[in-house]
Amino acid sequence: MSSHLIAVTVDCRDADALAEFWREALGYPKAERWPDSHGLTYVELKAPGRPSLLFQPVPEGKTVKNRLHLDIAPDTVEQRDEVARLVTLGAKVVEDPENDHWIVLKDPEDNEFCVLPRRS
Repeated sequence: MSSHLIAVTVDCRDADALAEFWREALGYPKAERWPDSHGLTYVELKAPGRPSLLFQPVPEGKTVKNRLHLDIAPDTVEQRDEVARLVTLGAKVVEDPENDHWIVLKDPEDNEFCVLPRRS
């Protein structure tokens, strides 16, 4: 017996703004919002056959490198074109090593993620 992944949860200062960045970046439908019993509003991105992304509001900002990050790859465009699109959405390029297959970016709340080449 084993468990299954329900969602990837991201702590963030502005759940609405960060969810919107990732919605645009990954092509998810409109986000769902729901309050918890403490008055916090969570924002969730869901799509059939894809993992849910849950944005959880927290008071503190990010202070150290992620221990877990997302790797994404474009569906139809080349890697550098996708990086350029993500930068227009608010991402920042952190590392673009010449000999590696990935480019490291940060989302608007400084969470690192990698853009890999398009998968055919």
